[in-house]
Amino acid sequence: MNVFVIGIGLIGGSMAKDIKRFNPAAKIYGVDINEAHVDEALALGLIDEKASYADLAIADIVIVSIPVDVLVRELPIILDAVHDNAIVIDAGSTKALLCKVVDNHVKRRNFLACHPIAGTEFSGPSAAIENLFEGKTNIICEVEKTAFKLQEKALDLFQKMGMRIRYMNAEAHDKHIAYVSHLSHISSFMLGKTVIEKEKNERDIFDMAGSGFESTVRLAKSSPAMWTPIFEQNKENVLETLEEYIQNLEAFKQMIVEDNFKGIYSEMREANKIKEILNGIPQNKN
Repeated sequence: MNVFVIGIGLIGGSMAKDIKRFNPAAKIYGVDINEAHVDEALALGLIDEKASYADLAIADIVIVSIPVDVLVRELPIILDAVHDNAIVIDAGSTKALLCKVVDNHVKRRNFLACHPIAGTEFSGPSAAIENLFEGKTNIICEVEKTAFKLQEKALDLFQKMGMRIRYMNAEAHDKHIAYVSHLSHISSFMLGKTVIEKEKNERDIFDMAGSGFESTVRLAKSSPAMWTPIFEQNKENVLETLEEYIQNLEAFKQMIVEDNFKGIYSEMREANKIKEILNGIPQNKN
């Protein structure tokens, strides 16, 4: 089996690790615009050989894990290059625009639109983790547009990685993911910015930062090159979630102004219900 990983970072590299674990005979080819990433992936044993789009004709499985702005441009080119029995899988955090771009492509049947909700704040080949996807949710969009036999090939791969599968249309995916992923990244980036600005005048502020701050601001270490196009492509949904979030923050602030600490207690008590929702759900990292 010839597996091509286009974009050898955290997600692509972790998938490569897992494929090697359960299918040692698979040959994994690496494609990345960053030559240093390809060299590093080779040194780490994530891939067996460097490759380019010119080699895609021999691919059985193609995993595309690149920033979503690049993805919408490159996916049609990748589909042009693969043979009729190859499956192309993406891992992008937005789906509506991507699905629209390839909707009329002659090889649309070869593409499975996916979003494995897993990851860390780190990037690059060295960030790859074995078993990263164990117990994590993989959202698949427009599954009916992918050839059934190719769906089966991809689903077998996901099952061996330990993923839970959820089917959703692309628009619903982008709306829901704005709440559970995109908003949390914005909050983390802005918390980090706020504290950095304060630290300019109070050099010892980080000495007082505990585990709560560290866990809350963790996502602020994520790649701006990856997240800026995500916010751009999901602009409408992100703005809607931000508006609701800002309204809640303003209401919380006003209760403090008015010494309404009974109200604050009630608000936090209401927010505690999130524990009931999350109980039994594997804790995704992204």
